[in-house]
Amino acid sequence: MAKVRVAAAQFFSGPDPLANLELAAGYVRDAAARGARLVVLPENANRVRDFSSREECWEHSEDLDGPFVTGLGALAAELGVYIAAGVDLRGESAPTVHIGSVLLGPDGRIIGVHHKHVLWDYEYTLFTPGNAPYQVHDTEIGRIGLLLCADGIVPDTPRALGLLGAQILCNSLNSRGPDEYRVHVPLRALENRVWHVAANTVGGPEHEWPWMGGSQIVAPDGTRLADAGEDEPGLAIADIDVELADDKRMPGVGDVFAWRRPDLYGALTRPLDEVPAAAMYGPAPADMPSRPLPVALLQVSWVRNTEWTVLRALGQVAYAGGRGARLGVLPELFCLEPGEAAEDPGRAANLSRDVLQRLAVACAEAKLWLAVNLVEADDGKYYSTVFLLDDAGTLVHRYRKTHLTDEDRAWATPGAELSVADTPIGRIGFMIGEEVWVPEVARVLAVEGAELIVHPTSWTTPDAMHVAATERTEENRVHLVSVTRLDCPAGLGSQIVRADDFRPGQPIAVMRYPTGYWTRPGFEEQLLLDLDLRESNDKMMGYHLDPLATRAPQLYGSFTAS
Repeated sequence: MAKVRVAAAQFFSGPDPLANLELAAGYVRDAAARGARLVVLPENANRVRDFSSREECWEHSEDLDGPFVTGLGALAAELGVYIAAGVDLRGESAPTVHIGSVLLGPDGRIIGVHHKHVLWDYEYTLFTPGNAPYQVHDTEIGRIGLLLCADGIVPDTPRALGLLGAQILCNSLNSRGPDEYRVHVPLRALENRVWHVAANTVGGPEHEWPWMGGSQIVAPDGTRLADAGEDEPGLAIADIDVELADDKRMPGVGDVFAWRRPDLYGALTRPLDEVPAAAMYGPAPADMPSRPLPVALLQVSWVRNTEWTVLRALGQVAYAGGRGARLGVLPELFCLEPGEAAEDPGRAANLSRDVLQRLAVACAEAKLWLAVNLVEADDGKYYSTVFLLDDAGTLVHRYRKTHLTDEDRAWATPGAELSVADTPIGRIGFMIGEEVWVPEVARVLAVEGAELIVHPTSWTTPDAMHVAATERTEENRVHLVSVTRLDCPAGLGSQIVRADDFRPGQPIAVMRYPTGYWTRPGFEEQLLLDLDLRESNDKMMGYHLDPLATRAPQLYGSFTAS
């Protein structure tokens, strides 16, 4: 397949749909004149939402045979282009209105319509979420999946479209948060290895919360090929090689679809009220007290020799306990050199067994719980395992890494379950290293009621830290503690991302972009932070949106299909 030129337009639609049609047509004509075959327009391109009731919303919304949609269809036929446009569409009867994405073909006909599944905050007071099964549309320029804005704030819709074979995601947005441009849009391309063409509204009359723009075209490897900036109307245009989306390999990881473990994702298809997280939906109860958990990031890993490294870790445990920490976390395979486990897993397992015993004694002396990733031997097999020691030095839980990278497969056996440890200090979930790229891992842990996820890692790219790890907290509203090796390839420090409970009056940037805390890279350091587990029991991302309670498990059959 030859390269295809695609475009994303950003502008602000006013209260006159016909004037908005002319405005949109100007961008489509400009893009077509520059060779674009596909043009994506923002959400509610037909009209600004200045109405205050469902009835007023119905009055000002569009039918599929209305003037805005038919006008775009005529334009698509005239120019011979595909158009994906966000349009607020009337339902079967008043006052039901859906937030729609309409895909029009170069013959002017409607190819497909998607009704937004996840609404953003106030939208729940005016619109009805869609509930139709996901569809991917096979066209001459590639297989296209449609989504709208908050559909991409959570991983489910982009993942479903990717699993159905989408090569291009057309995303129409109406976003006033910085997270779309910086996190959601690039990550949905990266974690599914698809093209992502995202068109957002920009500007508008509001001074405090203007629409953020940031329309962009992102490649399957996360490269931003074009963007229209965050301030002014304009076009992002790029040539894309559509078939690159058929290569699902992520360097250093493997095939991001083949390494999935559908057998472990059953919790995602269970009814909303039958999972442990059901007790956590909505805001935290008013009478729920703060539950501070002092967590220490013990940033120490192999330096000089093994014994020196172990002594440094034992010193960190003692120091953290003396500072009042209740839980400490060590980096991925902290006491081994890079590649040492693959070179001789038997020797690495014997060393790990001895190190675990020494750490258990240190935990009992420091009165500290500890999560440590080591090599475990069991019945002739080897595992990358997080051991959870309590403050008496007793092993109370273990998590064996379930999603193995190409490097892991040289020596390790995958674990059999994603697990949450229900402990006196909180409900703790676990993931290791590159599992941060698997949205189902953190999603399952959150659905299973995790309040905190510990993540021993060795960052390989800045995106793993600043995009993927940030998103796992944002989309699940759960604390994430990532502790990295000193010699991590990305040259980054460790990170805590807080769940940040929603409070009325919260600025939208703070509401949608969780607070982060970091250590400096490359040398031994310790960060101690009180994480309030009450925050992980507040699942609200605004006044009306709970990103766990608004899932649609009945549509997620593809998640558990082999």
